[in-house]
Amino acid sequence: MKQIAKLIQKNIPFYYGWIIVAGSGSTMFVRNSAATLTIAVFVYPMSEDLGWSRTLIVGASSLAGIISIFISPLSGYIIQRFGSKIILLFSVALLGITTILISRTFTPITFYILFGIGRIIFSSTIQIGASTVVTQWFINNRGKAIGILGLMHSLGMGLFPLFAQVIMNLDGNNIDSWRLSWVCIGISVWLLSFPLVFFTMINNPKDIVEKNNEYLKTKQSIKNSIRSEKSVSLKSAFKSKSFWILSFVGFLTYFIHTGVNLHQAAYLIDKGLSPIIAAFALSLMAIGTGFGSIITGWATDRFNSKKVYFIATLWLGISSLLFLLVNSIFTAYLIAFLFGITLGGLLVIPPVVLSDIFGKDNIGTIRGYTEPFVSAGQAAGGLSAGLIYDFSGSYEFSFPLFAIIAIFACVLIILSPKKINA
Repeated sequence: MKQIAKLIQKNIPFYYGWIIVAGSGSTMFVRNSAATLTIAVFVYPMSEDLGWSRTLIVGASSLAGIISIFISPLSGYIIQRFGSKIILLFSVALLGITTILISRTFTPITFYILFGIGRIIFSSTIQIGASTVVTQWFINNRGKAIGILGLMHSLGMGLFPLFAQVIMNLDGNNIDSWRLSWVCIGISVWLLSFPLVFFTMINNPKDIVEKNNEYLKTKQSIKNSIRSEKSVSLKSAFKSKSFWILSFVGFLTYFIHTGVNLHQAAYLIDKGLSPIIAAFALSLMAIGTGFGSIITGWATDRFNSKKVYFIATLWLGISSLLFLLVNSIFTAYLIAFLFGITLGGLLVIPPVVLSDIFGKDNIGTIRGYTEPFVSAGQAAGGLSAGLIYDFSGSYEFSFPLFAIIAIFACVLIILSPKKINA
């Protein structure tokens, strides 16, 4: 496929890296078939149809998060050894299959296996593969490039839940309309991403002739930058305080991220809003995520990425608390949008910070060992909010807990060292 890439390169007036961003972005878009916001739309109808508890349904996401802890290092190794393309192609193909097969599930074990596979793909192979290949193509404008990945994810995050709910509505909102919705989502995964990745993805800029390499050099105009062209080994990363502190920050922030996302639709329905209103609130949150991705992408190129991380994490805690104020459609929409802004930051900032500190050459393997913390946070956050609801009958005790955790994460970001020795 290098010949196709070279042909495209000769006929475009811009850096081929942006084509890589488009291909990687398509995988970030379709991975939302297994997103917490997507399953959030299915929590209510599936629990009503199958007689399962909400905790049982969201437990599939939590279990997959635990398994991802062990899968992510392997994904990072494969990506570092063979490149992102092969793992992204396999991930998209398998994601489409498992999503379609969810429509035929009647037992918890079947659902756990199928959705669990999709969730592992979401949080491990695509998460690491897409951002790693973009990092390989960008040093200068890295934040903007990763920001576009975040924007693509946010579009999928907003459109997939809405698409799922629309399909259910068109099918008459019958008790089993959720089954048709899963089939349509699975087919869309194949159509939207597989061709683009197959024909255009190139793992490394060295694989094709590049006339303009300004994107592979550090721009010195970044204020207080920690960004460097130097790379460190996985062994050196393990020995640094930054690796462990930032990995744990990833656990804490995604504990909050998933705890809110996974239960947001059910929470809004419990507050008296209709399912379609709740689904649209998720779409508005996705719009906020896209906005946050672009803003933080720009900010990490212009300012110290760790400072941007601190601000985003602080806003994560504040916006979580705001959900306690939901009392109307307007407040639900507004707070969902504001919370979405910080989710955009979480998509962009961590991979940029890690690449800035540890360099791009070994970032695949390094992220293979930081992502398990993210997966663990996703598993614990979603499950904890579900347990709080099951024992108290309300989600409202969850939000103050999330705010406290965010403050702790901010303190850790401050304490993490700025640089390490290569």
